[in-house]
Amino acid sequence: MKGLSTQQIRNIALISHMGAGKTSLAEGLLFTSGAISRLGKVEDGNTVSDFDSEEIRRRCSLQATPLFLFWKEHKINLIDTPGLLDFIGEIQSALRAVEGAFMLVSAVSGVEVGTELYWQNLEKRNIPRGFFINKLDKENTDFHKTLSEITEAFGKSVIPVHLPIGKEGNFKGVVDLLKLKALYFQEQTGNFEEKEIPEELKGEADSLREKLLEAVTESDDLLLEKYLEGQEISEEELKNGLRKAIKEGKVFPVLAGSATRNQGSAALLDFICDYFPSPLEVEEVKAIDPRTQNEISLKVDPQGPLAALVWKTMADPYVGKINVLKVLSGTLRPDTKIWNSTKEVEEKIAQPFFIRGKTQEGAQEVIAGDIGAVSKLAETKTGDSLCLKDQPLVLPPIEYPKPVLSASVKPKSKGDEEKISNALARMMEEDPTIDVYRDTEVGQTILSGLGQSHLEATVERMKRKFGVDVILEPPKVAYKETIRATVKSEGKYKKQTGGHGQYGHCFLEISPLERGKGFEFENRIVGGVIPKQYIPAVEKGVREAMEKGVLAGYPVIDVKVAVYDGSYHPVDSSELAFKIASSMAFKKGVAEAKPVLLEPIMSVEVRVPEAYMGDVISDLNSKRGRILGMEAVGRTQVIKAQVPLAEMLTYANDLTSITQGRGYYTMEFSHYEEVPTQIAEGIIEKAQKEKEEEKE
Repeated sequence: MKGLSTQQIRNIALISHMGAGKTSLAEGLLFTSGAISRLGKVEDGNTVSDFDSEEIRRRCSLQATPLFLFWKEHKINLIDTPGLLDFIGEIQSALRAVEGAFMLVSAVSGVEVGTELYWQNLEKRNIPRGFFINKLDKENTDFHKTLSEITEAFGKSVIPVHLPIGKEGNFKGVVDLLKLKALYFQEQTGNFEEKEIPEELKGEADSLREKLLEAVTESDDLLLEKYLEGQEISEEELKNGLRKAIKEGKVFPVLAGSATRNQGSAALLDFICDYFPSPLEVEEVKAIDPRTQNEISLKVDPQGPLAALVWKTMADPYVGKINVLKVLSGTLRPDTKIWNSTKEVEEKIAQPFFIRGKTQEGAQEVIAGDIGAVSKLAETKTGDSLCLKDQPLVLPPIEYPKPVLSASVKPKSKGDEEKISNALARMMEEDPTIDVYRDTEVGQTILSGLGQSHLEATVERMKRKFGVDVILEPPKVAYKETIRATVKSEGKYKKQTGGHGQYGHCFLEISPLERGKGFEFENRIVGGVIPKQYIPAVEKGVREAMEKGVLAGYPVIDVKVAVYDGSYHPVDSSELAFKIASSMAFKKGVAEAKPVLLEPIMSVEVRVPEAYMGDVISDLNSKRGRILGMEAVGRTQVIKAQVPLAEMLTYANDLTSITQGRGYYTMEFSHYEEVPTQIAEGIIEKAQKEKEEEKE
């Protein structure tokens, strides 16, 4: 569209629990607007937004996909987001690019865990939002029951603007409570024919219209005064009042339709254009001037200083890196040198473009408020701020959930270690919710993510994009060892060879420290029985000995070591000799100081529907968990517990099984605790067996 203004742009995220029909709705919206000429289906694997081969195989979205269309002098940027809870990071990113969202609720399944969890994300960012009750053509669906569930979960500000005409297979349209007209849907085209309201629905329509009027007027003092005085509210006043109420989060409108039959898409597009805010209507964006560290308020103005946020990165083995961005101020044009203020590097933009699924359309400019993309930027990745070098601005970073599930990554073919490392680095650029690190304590490369599906999808993308085939295995638990008693121990290293020999001799006092204190070293030598220059070697010997404990070879923690006596030889003593002597003393002392095995304990927060709470608590108890508390958040129960990491390695799968996919959890390290004796014996026995096998 030539001469597009920011006022004509609408940025909308489609959000829901898995299976509510976002991708089918997005396909219908694209088709109805004329952006595509053929209506694809998720089952056939030919939709615009689920173009990734893994998405086609799984028949669900795994990433946030930008889609643009034009409708009645407006450009609408849709973002089709994943419904799987494992991919909530994609939603967190997408929410930084939109000024509105529609939450889909299946009339079959109703409000689900994901619906409530994603709602909290929208609420946190004060994003104007509405609901689209989908699948009203299916059997055993009930609009009023679903509406009641939504109202119960999200409050009295949930107000229907549509009333369905017909039910299940006979669903044929809606009553528009704003126009007080019946909209009869033309199946597949997405359009509708406006007619009079059926006689049998007039009473209910009038009643719901009155509720709509009350909700809108309550958010505007002038309209409320007029309403209470019994004066008529004009259609224009109602329209302006509803726009204001949606923008301020005082009304959450409810629309209805059937995505797979493309019923209701034109009505939804009309509603987005007429009632949802443009980027101009949101609060000013806060940025930091890195030169002064002062906060700056940015207006969404195409003539303002350039400020763009990269909210998504896609790694393409052929095109290279694609950065999807939201321009918050200024205008992005081709052949521009830009400044990445996050990395403090200059980058060159050749040709910006717009994205619709896997297709790209060159852009002469991307104005403030619009969503575009650029490719082949060397240093830029998700979360980075782009601006001009002489007007540097840093935008607030995107907040992501922490990974909850980890797996060890092993190459299927020997010699692929370097390829794996490079591929994982590229995947981290594409997805900030995964973490990769080398656990030197257990000798494994660890890939962490938000769930089993998340890790599997990451590995599948690595294979497809970079030709790297890996195996995922449960990671080894990083146990530790410590002591429960104070002991004194002697270490003497004496070796005589031709010429100078080796002599080191020290006495150590080894005592336990409070959990979490780590390691302390104290020099109590008096009278020079060990010369000062050898004390660091004594400490170094202890530290090296701590790397492998006496029980199962795990690192020793929470100990204090004091060197209090010893002897030296004026010729044969050396740093090496004292290092070996202190190592011998430490190992001997730890073995006598009642050594015990420690395990990492995780703070776990589980969100589940109330119906599953008993089963989840029972399962956590069976995993040696301690339940710390429970609280209700909406229709969801939040269970807080502390559980040993060893019991949580497959919890993502366990929770899915227990809750039929309706549970979600977060987990972070809390502290170390002593392993129960019976379990510790098994761990020690296994470690000793592995040590013997290595020798063979």
